[in-house]
Amino acid sequence: MTGCAMPPGPATQTSGAPLATKDARTASNGAPQSFGKTTTFDNPSADSGKSLADAAPIDDKSPDVSDFHQTGRASWYGRFFHGRKTANGERYNMHALTAAHKTLPLGSYVRVTNPATSRSVVVRINDRGPFVRGRVIDLSYAAATALDMAHVGTARVTIEGLSPQEARVELNKETLAMNSSGADK
Repeated sequence: MTGCAMPPGPATQTSGAPLATKDARTASNGAPQSFGKTTTFDNPSADSGKSLADAAPIDDKSPDVSDFHQTGRASWYGRFFHGRKTANGERYNMHALTAAHKTLPLGSYVRVTNPATSRSVVVRINDRGPFVRGRVIDLSYAAATALDMAHVGTARVTIEGLSPQEARVELNKETLAMNSSGADK
């Protein structure tokens, strides 16, 4: 796998403790959320006690990339980069539905679809990359799992940009789906 934040090195490990993971396929298709537990990093005061998956609310000031469409190869990055700073200053969380893209505005939302499995997921762009020739997007582990591509490492995908309003609708759909599935239990 290839990461997008920084080249691997001894400083990339945040702790010796194993990280908890949860199968992202249970999330259906929707807006960013987190899976598993987050980890405390070297500077807890920088995180202000918030979960790493906490995202700013989607408002009309978010970038509108609804005219963006791209097809290409996606890869994912996970545990090796978990906890490292991303291009927008937050710490990378492999359990959040986020992605790295070379040119899309940070904070924008896109729908990524794996045509081979017909699965799609909405992710927030929070980092730059990928830095490997032939790749168009680096997904978080959770997003790759939701697309059923984590086991193969890369997959051909289509990327569709979303407006802030479309991203808000997707977030609401996901919340409703999660609430209704919880009521059935």
